[in-house]
Amino acid sequence: MLIDTRNLVKVYRMGDTEVRALDGVSIGIAKGEFVAVMGPSGSGKSTFMNVVGCLDRPTSGEYRLDGKLVSEMSANQLAAVRNRNIGFVFQQFNLLARTPAVENVELPLVYAGVPRKERFDRAMRMLQRVGLGERSHHHPAQLSGGQQQRVAIARALVTEPLIIFADEPTGALDSHTSLEIMALFQELNRQGMTVVLVTHEPDVARFGRRLLRFRDGHLVADESQRPVAAAAMAA
Repeated sequence: MLIDTRNLVKVYRMGDTEVRALDGVSIGIAKGEFVAVMGPSGSGKSTFMNVVGCLDRPTSGEYRLDGKLVSEMSANQLAAVRNRNIGFVFQQFNLLARTPAVENVELPLVYAGVPRKERFDRAMRMLQRVGLGERSHHHPAQLSGGQQQRVAIARALVTEPLIIFADEPTGALDSHTSLEIMALFQELNRQGMTVVLVTHEPDVARFGRRLLRFRDGHLVADESQRPVAAAAMAA
């Protein structure tokens, strides 16, 4: 299993109040899956993504990423895992406004200490992969919302990660552009990329091949589904 969690618990304390954002969650996700994680606000889906994305530690329980026990990793090791093995795509594109697309895509490689020419070559390949090779020197303000999200996806892919976590990636996009972005995720998945998509929208969740439903910190459903083809809908 790429992701293997056993009885994950995450407790937040706010004053005298204790909130169990995750309450005994056990999930296995294999390489090459496209999993949609759905639930209303406060269900635990974003907390789950933060924990399995190594952005936060669970209060208790066990989490193995690609066979490695995450609780035994130091802060520096976790940072390296996030940089090299995990790609993140968010609702807000989080691009540097005064920096051209190719340099935005290069950023994770800068932090990883990759030499300049290799950074540039790999960033260009990723931009071409998401259909933006000709826009590599455009700044974010010169790109549409969908193009900015494609830059963000290229940035997530540039380290050749094990998995992509996408948190509400279509939340800031119109419906047609959302379909184009979901078609891109489906194409990446067909090429072997593991994708975990967090959403509160059933219309977005239907593009995954597996659906996890969260409620009140619990996993309440784990279902296989026949995904809708986003590319056909966008055509």
